[in-house]
Amino acid sequence: MTLAKDYDSVMGRSNDIMKKALGLDYEEFESGSIAFDYEKLMKSTGYTLDEVTKIQSRTGVGNTPLLELRNLTALARKYAKPGFGARIFAKDEAANASGSFKDRRAACAVAHAKKLGYKGVIAATSGNYGAAVASQAAMQGLECVIVQECFDSRGVGQPEIIEKARKCEALGAEVVQLTVGPELFYSFLSILEDRGYFNASLYSPFGIAGVETLGYEIAIQCREVLGKDPDMIVCTNAGGGMITGTARGLIKAGAKDTQLVAASINLTGLHMASDKQFNMKSCTTGHTGFGVPYATDPDHSDVPRSAARPLRYMDRYVTVSQGEVMYMTEALANLEGIERGPAGNTSLAAAFSLAQDLPEDAILVVSETEYTGAGKHVQPQLDFARDNGVEVRFGDPKEEVPGVSVVLPKDPSFFKYVEADIQHFRKSLIKKACKGHDLKNISDADIEFLVQETKTDTEFVKNVIASL
Repeated sequence: MTLAKDYDSVMGRSNDIMKKALGLDYEEFESGSIAFDYEKLMKSTGYTLDEVTKIQSRTGVGNTPLLELRNLTALARKYAKPGFGARIFAKDEAANASGSFKDRRAACAVAHAKKLGYKGVIAATSGNYGAAVASQAAMQGLECVIVQECFDSRGVGQPEIIEKARKCEALGAEVVQLTVGPELFYSFLSILEDRGYFNASLYSPFGIAGVETLGYEIAIQCREVLGKDPDMIVCTNAGGGMITGTARGLIKAGAKDTQLVAASINLTGLHMASDKQFNMKSCTTGHTGFGVPYATDPDHSDVPRSAARPLRYMDRYVTVSQGEVMYMTEALANLEGIERGPAGNTSLAAAFSLAQDLPEDAILVVSETEYTGAGKHVQPQLDFARDNGVEVRFGDPKEEVPGVSVVLPKDPSFFKYVEADIQHFRKSLIKKACKGHDLKNISDADIEFLVQETKTDTEFVKNVIASL
């Protein structure tokens, strides 16, 4: 019998489509209430950390270098008080096969798809993950489809997203380019159903297990080179997989005292699903449009339960401006001779400022760097901003208004991260988790789950619930 392919029919079959496309029955992890067994979900991959490392090493993934950014450290110390200015290191994830940390996620997911006998893999992404999945599929002999939210209704696409589409196609993937809006998930589900491919989701336990090797490597490399664990790691935060996997890897390495800081570009005021506003942003990922919704409601992803749960692990959440990220992208190239893309430089822009708060003997690691290319350079991004009516100038980044202006720092002293209200995000997560549940019948297991979800304590969770 031919299945109906209208929007409502396909969306109504989403759970069944997902179950077939992941080889996982998420109901196995549910409690019937707010809580679910997160650690059981993570163990369902069936792979140990050593096994994931071996999978990644077969396709040129992992064991990336830890680079000391001596010139940027020296510059940061010029603006810090005497005795302050941590040593800044970058975990160079651009050394992976397709040029970003997303290879770690893709290697594990694609290997699992091959193990289960799927003919191909599919991923919904406009970012670096598409290139990672395409690269791994090519190396592991599977077909690949990348579904990409690329254009506004005028057919205009951002240079960075179009650049990533070129890379996916160069690596042999079929790229389906869509306009912004609800058609992305519908089209993704429809293709999954038609092809019978594996859903190489960013948010599956296979993807997050792949990132655990990153955190583990950082700890081991710091011990080998510096004789200590890093004092702070700054992660660019979008969907939450980077900070989740990095933290879990650190824990497995026994590095439990390292402070984990999430960093996102502040795009407050821009609506990510707005056709008109889609091209008004100059940085397409690593921003609050992804970072905040996925932190406070991690399960609104393309799987029933996301394995990326950043509020479980982050100690702080800071934001920087688009202008600071653009400036830092050029500073890294000019001062260190390292050319990397803007998403990874979100964490570096924050780290440059954060380092000034730490003593000189502290170790600060930036855990994301990424490849660059024609559309990912600063100039095409800023030219595109001007073409869309956005003012580009030098000044104080605090004056930047997303969608209206991009303000580059007029000198490095104007770099300053903004501390986001992580307690507010934690409260928001609890409120969203409790929505639709009888507050009088929330169990002790639910409360303990929310304690873990928010990295808080029982009193905090109960006070938020009482306020509802």
